Amino acid sequence: MIEHMCGRFALTETNPTVLAQVFDLDSVPSLSPRYNIAPTQAVATVVRDPENGRSRLEVMRWGLIPSWAKDPAIGNKMINARGETIAEKPAFRAALRYRRCLVIADGFYEWAALDTGPKQPLFITIKDRRPFGMAGLWERWTEPSSGEVLTTCTIITTEPNELMATIHNRMPVILPRDAYADWLDPKQTDGKQLLPLIQSYPADRMTAWPVSRRVNSPQSDDPSLVERVGG
Repeated sequence: MIEHMCGRFALTETNPTVLAQVFDLDSVPSLSPRYNIAPTQAVATVVRDPENGRSRLEVMRWGLIPSWAKDPAIGNKMINARGETIAEKPAFRAALRYRRCLVIADGFYEWAALDTGPKQPLFITIKDRRPFGMAGLWERWTEPSSGEVLTTCTIITTEPNELMATIHNRMPVILPRDAYADWLDPKQTDGKQLLPLIQSYPADRMTAWPVSRRVNSPQSDDPSLVERVGG
């Protein structure tokens, strides 16, 4: 069930006008730029309201907790879901049918092994640097004693494209913009019909560069983390 893609991503472009345009949103709340989003932290997602059919931005906790879970700590292990098995896994099956979302990002991190020494973190993004939607699933979980409701999500991963294959054996499912409506469509409750969307994003539209190892610490969160280091 544990399938880490990278475990960290960024949303540096939080201009409401840009996000509203990219994700077809009527309104966008004020969001702070984030340069090092880590599991269990708050993430911006897009969901489709089944009542009015409009997309809206909703903040969720990263790390899916199934509604039936006894212990919310399971969410720490469910930051990702393998695209190949989401239609069968009990933790993801119902969410694939009824609770799909886009997790908003404009880049993510991965760690590449070097011949010697610690791994080198890389920032991976789309060449146009526009925000993009990663295919996600979400759930609501109620704390038994307090009644507190947590809305949590997971990011779907798939086989790497040619660029990512040199870095890691998985990558997040970055959906093309023309697939957002299909992925979010609440009328589509046959999850298997959507599985063709679970594929790797074209490598020629992506780029990657080495960044500071300061990103290794979840406490680090500033613009320098996405800047190229080295030659």
